[in-house]
Amino acid sequence: MAWIQEVSRAWTKTRSTAARRLFLDRQAEFWLAEVDPVRSLTETRARVVRVIEETADTKTFVVRPSANWPGHRPGQFTTVEVEIDGVRVRRCYSISSAPGDSLVAFTVKRLPTGRVSAWLHDHLSPGDVLRLSEPAGDFVLPEPTPEKLLFVSGGSGITPVMSMLRGLHHRGAVRDLVFVHYARSRSDVIFAEELRRLADRHPGLRLVLRLDDDPSPRRGFDEADFAELVPDFRDRSTFLCGPAPLMDRAEKMWRAADASGRLSRERFSAEPKLRALSGPTSEVHVRFGRTGRDLVAAGAGSLLEQLERAGARLPSGCRMGICHTCTCHKKSGTVENLVTGEVSSEPDQKIRLCISAPRSDLELDL
Repeated sequence: MAWIQEVSRAWTKTRSTAARRLFLDRQAEFWLAEVDPVRSLTETRARVVRVIEETADTKTFVVRPSANWPGHRPGQFTTVEVEIDGVRVRRCYSISSAPGDSLVAFTVKRLPTGRVSAWLHDHLSPGDVLRLSEPAGDFVLPEPTPEKLLFVSGGSGITPVMSMLRGLHHRGAVRDLVFVHYARSRSDVIFAEELRRLADRHPGLRLVLRLDDDPSPRRGFDEADFAELVPDFRDRSTFLCGPAPLMDRAEKMWRAADASGRLSRERFSAEPKLRALSGPTSEVHVRFGRTGRDLVAAGAGSLLEQLERAGARLPSGCRMGICHTCTCHKKSGTVENLVTGEVSSEPDQKIRLCISAPRSDLELDL
């Protein structure tokens, strides 16, 4: 049985080596943070360089990321992580800066019930350090860039398309672009001065602002008005981002024109339309397989919300099924997708906690 002893010694040595490496990595991480809080072996961190007041309720945070920042494509988002009252919280924000810049910018509108947006507005200052995820999202300009482009945005939905516009400007590729933006008033137009400068500089850029406080009777998204503004909208590669009512009407218009294939959209400014549960919502027991923790989930809302009420602190970002920050493996049990209504009992399945509801006792790989 000498081979068993040999295997045992090899396994013991491997575990010992792994433990030493883990210890050394943690030590290195600690001392790197002591020397420079932005430097890290395992995370992308960024130091706030500047805070720009865009409008009364919107700020842009310009940050210098660490060397392991991979760069982004125009239109992508990043998950920003900060610590609030001792708890790490994450939210997704579109990157508004052009790709290739040494500095990265993300733009945040303060929401009436937005815990994180309010904290960022009130507390994040130059010199502070935060964590960023790698850029993600497929709401991006294709390569090669189409000759005829159309950007349609509303409110803070302007942020990802602004990154696209800045990227086109830096490449000298603003050729035939119509940019239609909807806002409550002129003072609510994010990036207003820069938009005007770019429109003056590029003959190929036509900027149209539709404002709710404009004396013109044409306010908000109106199909007839839009068709008059952009009569060739069907022939343009279109990028749409804004409040749900604007996006719903625009998507309907593109479908009616049989042009949905030319329409790319990004939804992040509103909660998804959650379906009513197809069954009773009695309390269920949720076991965390990795930690052995047991919790009782009950009440209304998503599984994420129920577990948070039960005392769990879980990673989350957009809380609407887009960023996948809260994705985990369901080892067993049944959940219902709150967006599609699909009920699944498959084992070892990836689920997003923020758009799932428990339909039985569960075991999660957490």
